[in-house]
Amino acid sequence: MNFTEIAEARQSCRSYHPERAVEREKLDRILASARLAPSACNSQPYRITVCKGKTAKQVAKAVQGMGMNKFASDAPILLVISEQSYTPTAAIGSKVKGIDYRSIDIGILSAYITAEATTQGLGTCILGWLDDKVIRSICGLDTPVRLVITLGYPKDGDALRPKKRKSVEELVTVIE
Repeated sequence: MNFTEIAEARQSCRSYHPERAVEREKLDRILASARLAPSACNSQPYRITVCKGKTAKQVAKAVQGMGMNKFASDAPILLVISEQSYTPTAAIGSKVKGIDYRSIDIGILSAYITAEATTQGLGTCILGWLDDKVIRSICGLDTPVRLVITLGYPKDGDALRPKKRKSVEELVTVIE
């Protein structure tokens, strides 16, 4: 797959095979790709906590407040992305420029994870609706949880949905 094919094939999966495990080799490839994601000053200010089995079920409950994300219970793996400290260079840059590079870096990391998962035939969904305190307790984390990514095989018949996106003209301005 080239990148455009990956972008066209990737969608938020909300229907997982609950009994179909993700092979260790595929998870390893996803995590290896995540490690290569660019970040400000190469600081990689995040931690990925891989949750499986009972822990995945507990984290799934912590993303389902107010009836949201019920499908998360069927995903065999939940990746908890927590924020970590900057390197000193990135911290100085953030302070001087008034930009939170960690949020940007976590977004890029998530794109790498979901793109590689797509090449492995797996589905993902990036969840921002979560209970930070509960997930921190479950995973033994002392820094903020920013995202949870569900990971697994889509159920049979989970067809690719048409993409609803703005046109290039609505998104891009060219200045010469």
